[in-house]
Amino acid sequence: MKISSLWRGALLSAALLLAQPSVAQRTPVDMYGDLFRTVQTERIFPDGKTFVDAVPKRAPEAIMEDYRRSTPQGEALRAFILANFAVPGINDRDAASLRRHIQTLWPTLVRQPEAVKPGSSALPMDAPYVVPGGRFREIYYWDSYFTMLGLAVDGQQPLIESMLADFTATIERYGHIPNGMRSYYLGRSQPPFFALMLDLSKDSDATLAARRLAALRSEHAYWMKGANCLDANGACARVVRMPNGALLNRYWDDIPQARDESYAEDVATAAEDQSRPAEVLYRHLRAGAESGWDFSSRWLDDPKRLSTIRTTDIVPVDLNSLMLIMEDSIVRRCTEVKDSACVTEFTRLAAQRRDALNRYFWVAREGRYADWDRIAKKPTPRLSAATLYPLFAGAASAKQAQAVGETVKRDLLAVGGLRTTTLRTGQQWDTPNGWAPLQWIAIAGLERSGQPALARDIAQRWLGTVTAAYVETGKMLEKYDVEERKPGGGGEYPTQDGFGWTNGVASAIMAKYPGL
Repeated sequence: MKISSLWRGALLSAALLLAQPSVAQRTPVDMYGDLFRTVQTERIFPDGKTFVDAVPKRAPEAIMEDYRRSTPQGEALRAFILANFAVPGINDRDAASLRRHIQTLWPTLVRQPEAVKPGSSALPMDAPYVVPGGRFREIYYWDSYFTMLGLAVDGQQPLIESMLADFTATIERYGHIPNGMRSYYLGRSQPPFFALMLDLSKDSDATLAARRLAALRSEHAYWMKGANCLDANGACARVVRMPNGALLNRYWDDIPQARDESYAEDVATAAEDQSRPAEVLYRHLRAGAESGWDFSSRWLDDPKRLSTIRTTDIVPVDLNSLMLIMEDSIVRRCTEVKDSACVTEFTRLAAQRRDALNRYFWVAREGRYADWDRIAKKPTPRLSAATLYPLFAGAASAKQAQAVGETVKRDLLAVGGLRTTTLRTGQQWDTPNGWAPLQWIAIAGLERSGQPALARDIAQRWLGTVTAAYVETGKMLEKYDVEERKPGGGGEYPTQDGFGWTNGVASAIMAKYPGL
Protein backbone atom coordinates (compact mmCIF):
# COMPACT_ATOMS: atom_id res chain seq x y z
CA MET A 1 0.00 0.00 0.00
CA LYS A 2 1.46 3.33 -1.09
CA ILE A 3 1.49 6.33 1.21
CA SER A 4 0.72 9.59 -0.50
CA SER A 5 3.32 12.32 -0.42
CA LEU A 6 0.89 14.41 1.67
CA TRP A 7 0.65 11.77 4.38
CA ARG A 8 4.40 11.10 4.20
CA GLY A 9 5.07 14.77 4.90
CA ALA A 10 2.62 14.86 7.79
CA LEU A 11 4.17 11.80 9.40
CA LEU A 12 7.67 13.25 9.01
CA SER A 13 6.60 16.53 10.64
CA ALA A 14 5.00 14.65 13.54
CA ALA A 15 8.15 12.59 14.06
CA LEU A 16 10.32 15.68 14.11
CA LEU A 17 7.94 17.34 16.57
CA LEU A 18 8.03 14.32 18.88
CA ALA A 19 11.82 14.30 18.73
CA GLN A 20 11.92 17.77 20.32
CA PRO A 21 11.95 17.36 24.13
CA SER A 22 9.37 19.26 26.12
CA VAL A 23 10.42 21.08 29.29
CA ALA A 24 9.33 18.08 31.33
CA GLN A 25 11.42 15.75 29.16
CA ARG A 26 14.63 17.72 29.20
CA THR A 27 17.41 16.01 31.13
CA PRO A 28 19.08 17.53 34.18
CA VAL A 29 22.22 18.36 32.21
CA ASP A 30 20.08 20.20 29.64
CA MET A 31 18.25 22.22 32.27
CA TYR A 32 21.02 22.90 34.79
CA GLY A 33 24.22 22.92 32.74
CA ASP A 34 27.08 24.30 34.84
CA LEU A 35 25.18 23.71 38.05
CA PHE A 36 24.65 20.06 37.13
CA ARG A 37 28.30 19.51 36.24
CA THR A 38 29.56 21.15 39.44
CA VAL A 39 27.20 19.15 41.66
CA GLN A 40 28.19 15.87 40.02
CA THR A 41 31.95 16.39 39.65
CA GLU A 42 32.35 17.75 43.18
CA ARG A 43 30.20 14.88 44.50
CA ILE A 44 27.93 17.09 46.52
CA PHE A 45 25.93 13.87 46.95
CA PRO A 46 27.82 10.53 47.09
CA ASP A 47 25.41 8.80 44.70
CA GLY A 48 25.34 10.41 41.25
CA LYS A 49 21.68 9.42 40.84
CA THR A 50 20.60 11.56 43.83
CA PHE A 51 20.69 14.98 42.17
CA VAL A 52 19.32 13.83 38.82
CA ASP A 53 16.22 12.52 40.60
CA ALA A 54 15.69 15.74 42.57
CA VAL A 55 12.53 17.77 41.97
CA PRO A 56 12.87 21.58 41.60
CA LYS A 57 10.83 23.66 44.04
CA ARG A 58 10.40 26.41 41.42
CA ALA A 59 11.05 27.04 37.72
CA PRO A 60 14.46 25.70 36.57
CA GLU A 61 15.14 28.98 34.77
CA ALA A 62 14.69 30.96 37.99
CA ILE A 63 16.96 28.56 39.88
CA MET A 64 19.68 28.90 37.24
CA GLU A 65 19.38 32.68 37.25
CA ASP A 66 20.04 32.73 41.01
CA TYR A 67 22.87 30.20 40.66
CA ARG A 68 24.69 32.25 38.02
CA ARG A 69 24.31 35.34 40.18
CA SER A 70 25.87 33.78 43.30
CA THR A 71 27.85 30.70 42.06
CA PRO A 72 27.98 29.06 45.53
CA GLN A 73 30.66 26.47 46.26
CA GLY A 74 31.13 23.63 48.75
CA GLU A 75 28.73 23.72 51.69
CA ALA A 76 27.09 26.84 50.29
CA LEU A 77 26.33 24.92 47.09
CA ARG A 78 24.79 22.05 49.03
CA ALA A 79 22.66 24.54 50.96
CA PHE A 80 21.61 26.14 47.64
CA ILE A 81 20.57 22.74 46.27
CA LEU A 82 18.56 21.85 49.38
CA ALA A 83 16.85 25.24 49.31
CA ASN A 84 15.82 24.85 45.67
CA PHE A 85 15.26 21.11 45.22
CA ALA A 86 13.46 18.29 47.01
CA VAL A 87 16.37 15.83 47.11
CA PRO A 88 15.44 12.12 47.48
CA GLY A 89 16.21 10.74 50.93
CA ILE A 90 17.50 14.08 52.21
CA ASN A 91 14.85 16.80 52.27
CA ASP A 92 11.96 15.34 50.33
CA ARG A 93 9.79 14.67 53.37
CA ASP A 94 6.51 16.47 53.88
CA ALA A 95 6.24 18.40 57.14
CA ALA A 96 2.59 17.33 57.34
CA SER A 97 3.75 13.73 57.72
CA LEU A 98 5.60 14.39 60.99
CA ARG A 99 2.79 13.05 63.16
CA ARG A 100 2.48 9.92 61.00
CA HIS A 101 6.25 9.46 61.15
CA ILE A 102 6.23 9.56 64.95
CA GLN A 103 3.38 7.07 65.09
CA THR A 104 5.37 4.66 62.91
CA LEU A 105 8.43 5.12 65.16
CA TRP A 106 6.76 3.86 68.33
CA PRO A 107 6.91 0.16 67.38
CA THR A 108 10.61 0.49 66.51
CA LEU A 109 11.34 1.80 70.02
CA VAL A 110 9.35 -0.88 71.87
CA ARG A 111 11.31 -3.65 73.59
CA GLN A 112 9.94 -6.88 75.04
CA PRO A 113 11.03 -8.20 78.45
CA GLU A 114 13.73 -10.84 78.25
CA ALA A 115 15.54 -12.97 80.79
CA VAL A 116 18.76 -11.27 81.84
CA LYS A 117 21.77 -13.31 80.76
CA PRO A 118 24.53 -14.02 83.29
CA GLY A 119 27.16 -11.28 83.19
CA SER A 120 24.90 -8.74 81.48
CA SER A 121 24.57 -5.26 82.96
CA ALA A 122 20.85 -5.20 82.08
CA LEU A 123 18.30 -5.11 84.89
CA PRO A 124 15.16 -7.26 84.67
CA MET A 125 11.98 -5.85 83.15
CA ASP A 126 8.54 -7.39 83.56
CA ALA A 127 6.54 -5.85 80.71
CA PRO A 128 7.04 -4.17 77.30
CA TYR A 129 8.64 -0.72 77.40
CA VAL A 130 9.88 2.09 75.15
CA VAL A 131 13.56 3.07 74.88
CA PRO A 132 14.77 6.54 73.84
CA GLY A 133 16.72 5.27 70.80
CA GLY A 134 20.29 5.41 69.51
CA ARG A 135 22.86 4.42 72.15
CA PHE A 136 20.13 4.42 74.78
CA ARG A 137 18.98 0.83 74.35
CA GLU A 138 17.36 0.45 77.78
CA ILE A 139 14.52 2.33 79.44
CA TYR A 140 15.45 5.61 81.17
CA TYR A 141 13.57 7.21 84.03
CA TRP A 142 12.70 10.82 83.29
CA ASP A 143 12.77 10.29 79.51
CA SER A 144 9.84 7.94 79.92
CA TYR A 145 7.39 10.54 81.24
CA PHE A 146 7.78 12.69 78.13
CA THR A 147 7.63 9.62 75.93
CA MET A 148 4.36 8.67 77.65
CA LEU A 149 2.86 12.07 76.80
CA GLY A 150 3.10 11.09 73.15
CA LEU A 151 1.96 7.54 73.71
CA ALA A 152 -1.15 8.94 75.42
CA VAL A 153 -2.24 10.98 72.39
CA ASP A 154 -1.12 8.41 69.82
CA GLY A 155 -3.40 5.62 71.04
CA GLN A 156 -0.71 3.64 72.88
CA GLN A 157 -2.33 3.42 76.32
CA PRO A 158 -1.38 -0.27 76.85
CA LEU A 159 2.29 0.72 76.61
CA ILE A 160 1.80 3.39 79.26
CA GLU A 161 0.28 0.82 81.61
CA SER A 162 3.04 -1.72 80.96
CA MET A 163 5.78 0.89 81.55
CA LEU A 164 4.09 1.85 84.82
CA ALA A 165 4.09 -1.83 85.76
CA ASP A 166 7.84 -1.92 85.08
CA PHE A 167 8.54 1.18 87.17
CA THR A 168 6.33 0.02 90.04
CA ALA A 169 8.10 -3.34 90.13
CA THR A 170 11.48 -1.59 89.93
CA ILE A 171 10.72 0.53 93.01
CA GLU A 172 9.57 -2.59 94.84
CA ARG A 173 12.79 -4.36 93.83
CA TYR A 174 15.37 -1.61 94.44
CA GLY A 175 13.58 1.07 96.48
CA HIS A 176 13.86 3.59 93.66
CA ILE A 177 13.86 3.96 89.89
CA PRO A 178 17.46 4.03 88.65
CA ASN A 179 18.78 6.48 86.07
CA GLY A 180 18.37 3.67 83.53
CA MET A 181 17.84 -0.06 83.71
CA ARG A 182 21.48 -1.10 83.98
CA SER A 183 23.42 -2.30 87.02
CA TYR A 184 25.86 0.60 86.70
CA TYR A 185 22.98 3.08 87.16
CA LEU A 186 21.76 1.67 90.49
CA GLY A 187 23.67 4.23 92.58
CA ARG A 188 21.46 7.06 91.37
CA SER A 189 18.00 7.95 90.13
CA GLN A 190 16.86 10.78 87.85
CA PRO A 191 14.38 13.68 88.16
CA PRO A 192 11.39 11.98 89.85
CA PHE A 193 8.46 11.94 87.43
CA PHE A 194 6.78 8.74 88.65
CA ALA A 195 3.94 10.70 90.31
CA LEU A 196 3.17 12.46 87.02
CA MET A 197 3.39 9.18 85.10
CA LEU A 198 0.71 7.73 87.35
CA ASP A 199 -1.63 10.56 86.32
CA LEU A 200 -1.47 9.24 82.74
CA SER A 201 -2.89 5.85 83.73
CA LYS A 202 -6.47 4.92 82.90
CA ASP A 203 -6.51 1.77 85.05
CA SER A 204 -8.90 2.30 87.98
CA ASP A 205 -8.31 -1.03 89.75
CA ALA A 206 -8.22 -0.33 93.51
CA THR A 207 -5.65 -3.02 94.30
CA LEU A 208 -3.31 -1.69 91.62
CA ALA A 209 -3.84 1.88 92.89
CA ALA A 210 -2.81 0.80 96.41
CA ARG A 211 0.31 -0.89 95.08
CA ARG A 212 1.25 2.21 93.08
CA LEU A 213 0.68 4.51 96.05
CA ALA A 214 2.96 2.30 98.17
CA ALA A 215 5.61 2.53 95.44
CA LEU A 216 5.26 6.31 95.28
CA ARG A 217 5.72 6.59 99.03
CA SER A 218 8.77 4.32 98.80
CA GLU A 219 10.26 6.60 96.19
CA HIS A 220 9.68 9.60 98.44
CA ALA A 221 11.42 7.73 101.29
CA TYR A 222 14.38 7.03 98.99
CA TRP A 223 14.88 10.72 98.31
CA MET A 224 14.45 11.61 102.02
CA LYS A 225 16.45 8.83 103.70
CA GLY A 226 19.39 11.20 104.32
CA ALA A 227 17.27 13.08 106.87
CA ASN A 228 18.51 10.75 109.63
CA CYS A 229 22.23 11.28 109.03
CA LEU A 230 22.63 15.03 108.50
CA ASP A 231 26.17 16.17 109.30
CA ALA A 232 27.40 19.44 110.81
CA ASN A 233 26.96 21.09 107.41
CA GLY A 234 23.35 19.99 107.28
CA ALA A 235 23.57 17.50 104.42
CA CYS A 236 23.49 13.74 103.95
CA ALA A 237 22.86 11.76 100.78
CA ARG A 238 20.02 13.53 98.93
CA VAL A 239 18.80 15.66 101.86
CA VAL A 240 19.85 19.20 102.77
CA ARG A 241 18.72 21.26 105.77
CA MET A 242 17.89 24.83 104.77
CA PRO A 243 18.60 27.83 107.07
CA ASN A 244 15.07 27.74 108.50
CA GLY A 245 15.28 24.01 109.24
CA ALA A 246 13.23 22.81 106.24
CA LEU A 247 14.52 19.62 104.63
CA LEU A 248 14.95 19.82 100.86
CA ASN A 249 16.71 17.68 98.30
CA ARG A 250 19.79 17.66 96.12
CA TYR A 251 21.14 15.33 93.44
CA TRP A 252 23.54 12.63 94.59
CA ASP A 253 24.96 9.20 93.76
CA ASP A 254 25.66 6.50 96.32
CA ILE A 255 28.90 5.44 94.56
CA PRO A 256 31.98 7.74 94.70
CA GLN A 257 33.86 6.45 91.67
CA ALA A 258 34.15 7.10 87.95
CA ARG A 259 30.99 6.24 86.04
CA ASP A 260 31.22 2.83 84.32
CA GLU A 261 29.67 4.17 81.13
CA SER A 262 31.98 7.26 81.04
CA TYR A 263 35.02 5.90 82.83
CA ALA A 264 37.77 7.37 80.66
CA GLU A 265 36.04 10.75 80.51
CA ASP A 266 35.65 10.93 84.30
CA VAL A 267 39.26 9.92 84.97
CA ALA A 268 40.44 12.61 82.55
CA THR A 269 38.22 15.23 84.23
CA ALA A 270 39.51 14.28 87.68
CA ALA A 271 43.10 14.62 86.45
CA GLU A 272 42.43 18.27 85.63
CA ASP A 273 41.70 19.12 89.28
CA GLN A 274 44.34 18.09 91.82
CA SER A 275 42.87 20.31 94.55
CA ARG A 276 40.39 17.70 95.80
CA PRO A 277 40.22 13.89 95.94
CA ALA A 278 39.08 12.24 92.73
CA GLU A 279 36.26 10.53 94.64
CA VAL A 280 34.77 13.92 95.49
CA LEU A 281 34.77 15.01 91.86
CA TYR A 282 33.34 11.65 90.78
CA ARG A 283 30.43 12.15 93.17
CA HIS A 284 29.71 15.57 91.66
CA LEU A 285 29.83 14.11 88.14
CA ARG A 286 27.49 11.29 89.10
CA ALA A 287 25.12 13.71 90.80
CA GLY A 288 25.13 15.75 87.59
CA ALA A 289 24.12 12.60 85.76
CA GLU A 290 21.28 12.03 88.24
CA SER A 291 20.02 15.54 87.46
CA GLY A 292 19.58 14.63 83.79
CA TRP A 293 21.50 17.84 82.99
CA ASP A 294 24.81 16.15 82.27
CA PHE A 295 26.37 18.57 81.99
CA SER A 296 25.52 22.23 82.50
CA SER A 297 26.94 25.50 83.79
CA ARG A 298 24.31 25.12 86.55
CA TRP A 299 26.79 22.82 88.32
CA LEU A 300 30.10 24.51 87.45
CA ASP A 301 32.13 27.14 89.29
CA ASP A 302 33.90 27.96 86.02
CA PRO A 303 31.41 27.53 83.16
CA LYS A 304 34.25 26.62 80.79
CA ARG A 305 35.77 23.86 82.95
CA LEU A 306 33.89 20.66 83.77
CA SER A 307 36.50 19.86 86.42
CA THR A 308 35.02 22.68 88.55
CA ILE A 309 31.74 20.78 88.91
CA ARG A 310 30.10 20.77 92.37
CA THR A 311 26.60 19.44 91.84
CA THR A 312 26.07 18.22 95.40
CA ASP A 313 26.65 21.76 96.72
CA ILE A 314 23.61 22.96 94.76
CA VAL A 315 20.01 22.57 95.95
CA PRO A 316 18.15 22.44 92.61
CA VAL A 317 14.89 24.24 91.95
CA ASP A 318 13.67 21.61 89.48
CA LEU A 319 14.20 18.66 91.82
CA ASN A 320 12.41 20.35 94.71
CA SER A 321 9.53 21.35 92.45
CA LEU A 322 9.15 17.71 91.43
CA MET A 323 9.34 16.63 95.06
CA LEU A 324 6.49 19.07 95.78
CA ILE A 325 4.47 17.48 92.97
CA MET A 326 5.20 14.07 94.48
CA GLU A 327 4.05 15.18 97.93
CA ASP A 328 0.87 16.77 96.54
CA SER A 329 0.19 13.57 94.61
CA ILE A 330 0.60 11.45 97.75
CA VAL A 331 -1.82 13.74 99.61
CA ARG A 332 -4.40 13.36 96.84
CA ARG A 333 -4.05 9.58 96.64
CA CYS A 334 -4.09 9.12 100.41
CA THR A 335 -7.23 11.28 100.55
CA GLU A 336 -8.89 8.92 98.06
CA VAL A 337 -8.21 5.91 100.30
CA LYS A 338 -9.08 7.83 103.49
CA ASP A 339 -5.62 7.49 105.05
CA SER A 340 -5.80 10.54 107.32
CA ALA A 341 -2.36 10.07 108.90
CA CYS A 342 -0.75 10.08 105.48
CA VAL A 343 -2.76 13.14 104.42
CA THR A 344 -1.67 15.06 107.52
CA GLU A 345 2.01 14.14 107.15
CA PHE A 346 2.37 14.92 103.47
CA THR A 347 0.27 18.06 103.61
CA ARG A 348 2.77 19.37 106.18
CA LEU A 349 5.75 18.32 104.05
CA ALA A 350 4.30 19.92 100.93
CA ALA A 351 3.59 23.18 102.75
CA GLN A 352 7.16 23.34 104.08
CA ARG A 353 8.60 22.71 100.63
CA ARG A 354 6.33 25.24 98.92
CA ASP A 355 7.33 27.87 101.47
CA ALA A 356 11.04 27.05 101.07
CA LEU A 357 10.85 27.28 97.28
CA ASN A 358 9.61 30.84 97.53
CA ARG A 359 11.79 31.78 100.50
CA TYR A 360 15.16 30.62 99.14
CA PHE A 361 14.85 30.10 95.38
CA TRP A 362 12.91 33.20 94.33
CA VAL A 363 15.06 36.15 93.19
CA ALA A 364 12.52 38.98 92.98
CA ARG A 365 14.82 41.66 91.58
CA GLU A 366 15.72 39.38 88.63
CA GLY A 367 12.28 37.88 88.08
CA ARG A 368 13.47 34.28 88.26
CA TYR A 369 13.68 31.15 90.35
CA ALA A 370 17.30 30.10 90.94
CA ASP A 371 19.08 27.09 92.38
CA TRP A 372 20.34 27.50 95.97
CA ASP A 373 24.07 27.36 96.74
CA ARG A 374 24.20 25.67 100.14
CA ILE A 375 27.88 26.60 100.66
CA ALA A 376 27.49 30.29 99.82
CA LYS A 377 23.99 30.25 101.34
CA LYS A 378 22.45 32.24 98.52
CA PRO A 379 20.82 31.72 95.09
CA THR A 380 23.18 30.86 92.25
CA PRO A 381 23.75 33.43 89.47
CA ARG A 382 22.87 31.03 86.64
CA LEU A 383 19.60 31.61 84.79
CA SER A 384 18.26 28.41 83.26
CA ALA A 385 15.05 26.90 81.94
CA ALA A 386 14.69 25.24 85.36
CA THR A 387 13.26 28.60 86.47
CA LEU A 388 9.92 27.42 85.05
CA TYR A 389 9.58 24.33 87.27
CA PRO A 390 7.84 26.13 90.17
CA LEU A 391 5.20 27.30 87.66
CA PHE A 392 4.84 23.71 86.48
CA ALA A 393 4.43 22.59 90.10
CA GLY A 394 1.91 25.30 90.96
CA ALA A 395 4.22 26.86 93.56
CA ALA A 396 4.48 30.35 92.04
CA SER A 397 2.08 33.21 92.70
CA ALA A 398 0.49 34.98 89.74
CA LYS A 399 2.93 37.88 90.19
CA GLN A 400 5.96 35.59 90.34
CA ALA A 401 4.80 33.60 87.32
CA GLN A 402 4.29 36.78 85.30
CA ALA A 403 7.81 37.96 86.20
CA VAL A 404 9.27 34.59 85.16
CA GLY A 405 7.40 34.87 81.86
CA GLU A 406 8.98 38.27 81.19
CA THR A 407 12.43 36.89 82.02
CA VAL A 408 11.88 33.96 79.67
CA LYS A 409 10.84 36.25 76.82
CA ARG A 410 13.82 38.51 77.37
CA ASP A 411 16.62 36.00 77.99
CA LEU A 412 15.65 32.40 77.17
CA LEU A 413 13.37 32.57 74.15
CA ALA A 414 15.17 31.88 70.87
CA VAL A 415 13.85 31.65 67.32
CA GLY A 416 13.62 27.87 67.61
CA GLY A 417 12.33 27.45 71.15
CA LEU A 418 13.53 27.75 74.73
CA ARG A 419 17.26 27.98 75.46
CA THR A 420 18.50 25.76 78.28
CA THR A 421 20.71 28.49 79.80
CA THR A 422 22.13 31.81 78.66
CA LEU A 423 25.78 30.65 78.62
CA ARG A 424 27.55 29.11 75.63
CA THR A 425 30.00 26.67 77.24
CA GLY A 426 30.15 23.65 74.94
CA GLN A 427 28.22 21.59 77.49
CA GLN A 428 25.09 20.07 76.00
CA TRP A 429 22.76 21.43 78.70
CA ASP A 430 23.67 25.03 77.90
CA THR A 431 22.79 27.40 75.09
CA PRO A 432 22.31 27.09 72.14
CA ASN A 433 20.73 23.71 72.82
CA GLY A 434 17.06 23.18 73.52
CA TRP A 435 15.56 19.96 74.88
CA ALA A 436 12.06 18.55 74.50
CA PRO A 437 11.35 18.02 78.24
CA LEU A 438 12.22 21.62 79.09
CA GLN A 439 9.96 22.92 76.33
CA TRP A 440 7.05 20.91 77.76
CA ILE A 441 7.72 22.01 81.35
CA ALA A 442 7.66 25.61 80.10
CA ILE A 443 4.51 25.16 78.02
CA ALA A 444 2.58 23.39 80.79
CA GLY A 445 3.89 25.72 83.50
CA LEU A 446 3.00 28.89 81.59
CA GLU A 447 -0.45 27.51 80.75
CA ARG A 448 -1.03 26.64 84.40
CA SER A 449 0.01 30.12 85.55
CA GLY A 450 -2.24 32.00 83.12
CA GLN A 451 0.17 32.77 80.26
CA PRO A 452 -1.25 30.77 77.34
CA ALA A 453 0.07 33.08 74.61
CA LEU A 454 3.70 32.61 75.65
CA ALA A 455 3.12 28.87 76.10
CA ARG A 456 1.78 28.62 72.54
CA ASP A 457 4.63 30.74 71.19
CA ILE A 458 7.24 28.38 72.69
CA ALA A 459 5.31 25.38 71.35
CA GLN A 460 5.18 26.86 67.85
CA ARG A 461 8.87 27.75 67.81
CA TRP A 462 9.94 24.33 69.08
CA LEU A 463 7.68 22.38 66.75
CA GLY A 464 9.03 24.45 63.87
CA THR A 465 12.58 23.43 64.80
CA VAL A 466 11.72 19.74 65.12
CA THR A 467 9.81 19.84 61.83
CA ALA A 468 12.61 21.61 59.97
CA ALA A 469 15.15 19.04 61.14
CA TYR A 470 12.78 16.21 60.21
CA VAL A 471 12.23 17.60 56.71
CA GLU A 472 15.99 18.04 56.32
CA THR A 473 17.17 14.74 57.81
CA GLY A 474 14.16 12.43 58.20
CA LYS A 475 15.10 12.00 61.87
CA MET A 476 13.80 12.85 65.33
CA LEU A 477 16.76 13.97 67.40
CA GLU A 478 17.65 14.05 71.09
CA LYS A 479 18.40 17.80 71.17
CA TYR A 480 18.38 20.83 68.88
CA ASP A 481 20.21 24.10 68.40
CA VAL A 482 17.33 26.54 68.96
CA GLU A 483 19.30 29.54 67.74
CA GLU A 484 20.09 28.14 64.28
CA ARG A 485 17.29 25.54 64.17
CA LYS A 486 19.56 22.59 63.50
CA PRO A 487 20.75 19.43 65.32
CA GLY A 488 22.23 20.20 68.73
CA GLY A 489 25.82 19.61 69.77
CA GLY A 490 28.12 19.24 72.76
CA GLY A 491 28.18 16.50 75.35
CA GLU A 492 30.07 13.22 75.71
CA TYR A 493 28.53 11.45 72.69
CA PRO A 494 27.13 12.24 69.21
CA THR A 495 23.59 13.54 68.76
CA GLN A 496 21.21 10.59 69.00
CA ASP A 497 18.39 9.61 66.66
CA GLY A 498 15.11 8.11 67.81
CA PHE A 499 14.07 9.83 69.94
CA GLY A 500 11.57 9.00 72.68
CA TRP A 501 11.06 12.29 74.46
CA THR A 502 11.26 14.36 71.28
CA ASN A 503 8.60 12.15 69.70
CA GLY A 504 6.43 12.35 72.81
CA VAL A 505 6.57 16.10 73.25
CA ALA A 506 6.07 16.76 69.52
CA SER A 507 2.95 14.56 69.49
CA ALA A 508 1.66 16.18 72.69
CA ILE A 509 2.16 19.67 71.23
CA MET A 510 0.41 18.76 67.98
CA ALA A 511 -2.51 17.32 69.95
CA LYS A 512 -2.69 20.37 72.23
CA TYR A 513 -2.40 22.94 69.42
CA PRO A 514 -3.96 21.38 66.30
CA GLY A 515 -3.42 24.54 64.26
CA LEU A 516 0.37 24.67 64.63
